[in-house]
Amino acid sequence: MTTCTWQVWAIYMVLAGNLSEEQVLKQACPSCDATQLCNCSSMGLDFIPPGLTGKITMLNLAYNKIKHIRSQDLQQAVNLRTLLLQSNKISSIDEDSFHSLGKLELLDLSNNSLVHLSPAWFGHLFSLQHLHLQGSSYRDLGEIPPFSSLRNLSSLHLGNPWFSTIKQGNFEGIELLDELWVDSGNLSQYEPGSLKSIKKINHMIINIRSINVFSAIVRDLLYSVTWLEVRKIAFSVPAEMQLLRVMSSSFANKISFKQALLTDATMPEIASILEDMPKLVEVELTDCRFLGTGRWEMQIQANQSQTLRVLTIEKLSIEEFYLFTDLRDVESLLSLLTKITVQNTKVFLVPCSLSKHLQSLEYLDLSANLLGDQSLEHSACPGGWPSLQTLNLSQNSLSDLEMTSKSLTHLRKLILLDISQNNFGEIPNVCEWPKSLRYLNLSSTQIPKLTTCVPPTLEVLDVSANNLEGFGLQLPFLKELYLTKNQLKTLPGAAPVPNLVALSVRRNKLNSFSREEFESFKKMELLDASGNNFICSCEFLSFIHYEARIAQVLVGWPDQYVCDSPLAVRGVQVGDVHRSLMECHRSLMVSLICVLMFLVVLILVAVGYKFHAVWYLRMTWAWLQAKRKPKRAPPKDICYDAFVSYSENDSDWVENIMVRELEQACPPFRLCLHKRDFVPGKWIVDNIIDSIEKSHKTLFVLSEHFVQSEWCKYELDFSHFRLFDENNDAAILVLLEPIQSEAIPKRFCKLRKIMNTKTYLEWPLEEKQQEMFWFNLKIALKS
Repeated sequence: MTTCTWQVWAIYMVLAGNLSEEQVLKQACPSCDATQLCNCSSMGLDFIPPGLTGKITMLNLAYNKIKHIRSQDLQQAVNLRTLLLQSNKISSIDEDSFHSLGKLELLDLSNNSLVHLSPAWFGHLFSLQHLHLQGSSYRDLGEIPPFSSLRNLSSLHLGNPWFSTIKQGNFEGIELLDELWVDSGNLSQYEPGSLKSIKKINHMIINIRSINVFSAIVRDLLYSVTWLEVRKIAFSVPAEMQLLRVMSSSFANKISFKQALLTDATMPEIASILEDMPKLVEVELTDCRFLGTGRWEMQIQANQSQTLRVLTIEKLSIEEFYLFTDLRDVESLLSLLTKITVQNTKVFLVPCSLSKHLQSLEYLDLSANLLGDQSLEHSACPGGWPSLQTLNLSQNSLSDLEMTSKSLTHLRKLILLDISQNNFGEIPNVCEWPKSLRYLNLSSTQIPKLTTCVPPTLEVLDVSANNLEGFGLQLPFLKELYLTKNQLKTLPGAAPVPNLVALSVRRNKLNSFSREEFESFKKMELLDASGNNFICSCEFLSFIHYEARIAQVLVGWPDQYVCDSPLAVRGVQVGDVHRSLMECHRSLMVSLICVLMFLVVLILVAVGYKFHAVWYLRMTWAWLQAKRKPKRAPPKDICYDAFVSYSENDSDWVENIMVRELEQACPPFRLCLHKRDFVPGKWIVDNIIDSIEKSHKTLFVLSEHFVQSEWCKYELDFSHFRLFDENNDAAILVLLEPIQSEAIPKRFCKLRKIMNTKTYLEWPLEEKQQEMFWFNLKIALKS
C-alpha cells in the first residue's frame, strides 16, 4: 500500500509540474497555444519559457534578452525544425542544449554575445541544413573542427567585427555547401588550405578588407566556387593587384563586386584578370564606387574572353560621371556580350563606336539613367546593337516619341521595347518603328491620347497610368492590352483588336458593360476590371455571374454595393428576367433606407441627450455586454495576474509601493493599471470589463476614498461588481485603512456583503508585519 501511494504521488507531481510549465509557457508566449508555430519574438524574455513540447516545429525567440541556454530548455522539443535565437544576449550555451534536436534544419544564433563556438553544440544536429553564426564576439572557430558532424549542412554564415583567424581544419567534415558567407572586415590571419577541404561551394560571399587574405582564400577556391561575391573591399592600390592575378585561374562562373572601390589605376588589371578567367560567364557590380574618368593609366593587356556573356552594373557611383566618356580601351572586350544591364548609374550617352562593337548583344537595360532624345540617337547609331532583341529605356529623360522611334528603326531584330516612365506628352500621328517590334511599354509617359504612332505589329501593349479616355486603335495582332489607371468609361471596341486574349482595365471609371460588348471579344480569356465603380443592375449581375463564357472575369465589387441578390438561372434569357424595385435598384433603395434610419437615430439621440438618457443608455449597454460574456475567459486570453481597482486618492500607495513590490518579485507578477494599460480612446467601462476578463484575479484596494467616490464613478464600480456575480474566487480585497460597514454607501451593497463573508487582507502600519502581508498577498495571487 505504501509503494502504491508513493507511485500515485510521483505521478501526480509529474503531471502537476507539466501543467504548471504549460501555464508558464502560455503566459510568456500566448501564440504557443495549440499550434506548431511558436512565435515569441520581441517579448522581452530573458529565458527560454518552460513547457515546450514535441508538437512545436518552429520556435522564434529572436529579439529578446536571453543570456543563457540550459540543457533542459529544449529537451522536449524533439520535432523542432526551425529555431530562431538571433539578436538576443546569449553568452553561454550548455554543451548538451541541442542534443534532442535531431530533426532541426535551421538554427540562427546570429547577433549574440558568444565568445567561442563549441563543437558539442552541433554534435547531434544531424539534419541541420542552415546555420547562422555571424555577429557574435568569437575571434576564431576554435581548435576542434566545430562543424564536422553537420553532414547535411547547406548554408553557413560566419563572422563578426572581431573575427580575425581561420585555421586549417576549421571546416573539416564539410564537403558541399550551397552558400558560405564569411563576414569580417578584420580577418587578418588565414592559413592556406583552410577552405580547400570543401569540394564545392555554389555561392561564396566574402566581406574582408585585406587583399592578401582575399588572395589566399581565392587560391583555395579556384576549382570549388561557382559564384564568388566580394563585398566592401578596396581595389585602389596598383601594387596589390598582382596578388589578384591568381583569380585568372579560377573556374568560377560568376563574379560579383558589392560596395567595392575601383580606380583608374587598378581597373585595367582587374579587367585583364576577369577576361582571362576560363569559365567566367557573368560579372556583376552593385553599389560600387569608381574614382576616375575611364582614362586608364595603362593599357589593358587581355585577350577577349570567349565565355563572358553577361555584365550587370547597378548603382555605380562615379563622382565625375560627366567626364566618363572614353571607353575605347574596353570596346574590343565586349563584342561577345549578349546581356548588359546598366541601371541607376547616371549614363547619359553610349558612344556610337562602343554600340557598334556590341555585335552579339541581345538584351540591353539602361533604365533609371539620364538618356535624352539626342543622346539616344547617338547611342543607337546605325550599325549599333545589330542583334538587339530587348531594350529597356524606362525612367530616362526621353520626351519626343517620334524621335525615339526613329532612332531605333534600324534595329531589325528588336522585339521588346520598354520606354515607360518618360515624359512624352502629345505624340504625333506617324512614327517609324522596327518591323519586328511586338512588345511596347508606354505606361506612365503623360500621353493624353493614343494615335496611329503606335506600331500596328504589336502583340502586347501597355499604356497604363496615362489618363486616357478612350482606345480605338487598329491593332490586328494584339493579344494583351493593359489600360490600368486611366479614365475609360467603356470597354475598348473589339473590332480593332480581334485577337485580344487578355485585357486589363483596372482602376478606370467603368460602371457597367453589356453582354454584347463582352461577347464581341471572340478570343478573350482574361478580363481584369477590378477597381472600377460598377452599378449592380440585375442584367449586369446576371451576365457576370451566370452568362460569362470566358475563363476569368475579375470585377472586384466596391464594399458599398450589395451584389448577392437572387438572379436568373443558367438557360434563362436576361431579357425575360423581371425583378422588383429593390432588386434592380438596390443601391438607391439601400441609400434611401440608410438616410431615413440616420434621421430617426439622430432625433432619438437629440431627445435622449436633452432628457439625460445618454448616460443610462451607455450603462445599459455595458451591463448587457458584460452579461453576454462568458464567466471565465479562455486561458489563452489571460494577459495579467491581476487587475488593480483603486481610488485615485490612493494611487501613491498603489503605484509606488504595491506595484514595485509585486512587479519586482521573483517571479514577477503582471499587473493591469488603468493609467498604464488601458487602451487610449476606448470607453472607460469597456476598458475595465476587458481588463477584468484578461486578468487571473481582480485586486480591490479599499479605503474611505474608494467608497466615498463621486457619482460619476458609479459606472466604474458597477462594472467591477460584475465579477462578484460570476466568480467570487477571482476577487482579492485589500483594506488600506479601517472601514465600517455602515459607512459604505447603499450602492455598494455587494461590497458590504462580501466584506461580511469573505476574508480580506489589512495593510499593517508596522514594518515587521508588512512582510507577512506581502507573503499572504502573493499566495492569494498565485492561487
